[in-house]
Amino acid sequence: MTSESGGSRRSRHRPTVALLLAALVPLSLPSRADTPSPAPLDLLKVGDVVAPFDAEGIDGEVRHVVYAKGSTTVLLFFLSGCPVCHRMIPEWNRAFERKTKGLQVIGVLMDKEPPGFFMATPISFPVVRAPGADFTRRFKVQRVPMSLRVAPGGRVEDMTLGQVDAIRLGELFRP
Repeated sequence: MTSESGGSRRSRHRPTVALLLAALVPLSLPSRADTPSPAPLDLLKVGDVVAPFDAEGIDGEVRHVVYAKGSTTVLLFFLSGCPVCHRMIPEWNRAFERKTKGLQVIGVLMDKEPPGFFMATPISFPVVRAPGADFTRRFKVQRVPMSLRVAPGGRVEDMTLGQVDAIRLGELFRP
């Protein structure tokens, strides 16, 4: 009889212990308010001015990128290992093939590509390699893909971050 009553006492306490544990677990986990939110990105904004720069093209030739009168420049920042960038490259290619005469388009590769990258990933527009950490800081590249539309003289007219649809891309590549 004692074993029956002892067993029933244990089963009577099990739900109480389970409820107590369930009540304590949320207290031990950090709440959303306790987790620090990521710092806001310091990105280029419309109206900021960017300086011309020299960079080595993927063909080995040094290019002087300027924002000349009478033309607008679209800079496309990407990484060879970025899946979102890989999805954007065909979209950028199509936009480049439809671009108007007064629009200059330059891709800026932010990393060292693996062997055969450009054979496996055809790119229609000219591509230069990012000149270094100072360049990355000046252009405030913190995430890719990043697209900048730069007016003559270097004033930023438009900026997108991440994957964009064809309509938004058309706005960047407008005449």
